[in-house]
Amino acid sequence: MSIPPFIVELRRHVGTDELWLSGVTAVVTDNSRTHILLVKRADNGQWTPITGIIDPREQPATTAIREAREEANVSIRPDRVISIDVVGPVEYENGDKTSYLDISFHAYYVDGEPYPADGENTEVKWFPVTDLPPMNNRFTTCVERALTDNPAAHFDL
Repeated sequence: MSIPPFIVELRRHVGTDELWLSGVTAVVTDNSRTHILLVKRADNGQWTPITGIIDPREQPATTAIREAREEANVSIRPDRVISIDVVGPVEYENGDKTSYLDISFHAYYVDGEPYPADGENTEVKWFPVTDLPPMNNRFTTCVERALTDNPAAHFDL
């Protein structure tokens, strides 16, 4: 997985101690919301929506657009925030620890031929919403929220 340069620099100072980072999840659908674009992660083989870390001073919706282009070679149009959640702590194979403030978006596909563009994923594929691959509970819930007509963002109290 590609580590953003600003995190590499932070790690020089804090080592593997837990970092608090901001990230996005983009649940990308076709215009009819009958198909969802998912990526198969190279690090763990799991199918997920598009995800990524927000760069310093980057708007979250811009991150979703950038990550969709970098990971899957597609252009998207963020539609709405579907949830704001805390994820973690996560411990990576190298011992780095991180927790995330995740802002999840529903986004519509605009154009581009999907393929694993940056090496972070091994596959990119459209799935009918009625035949999704297994995903962890967090991503399954994000997909369910993206498919509803409820415009309110979900958050826990």
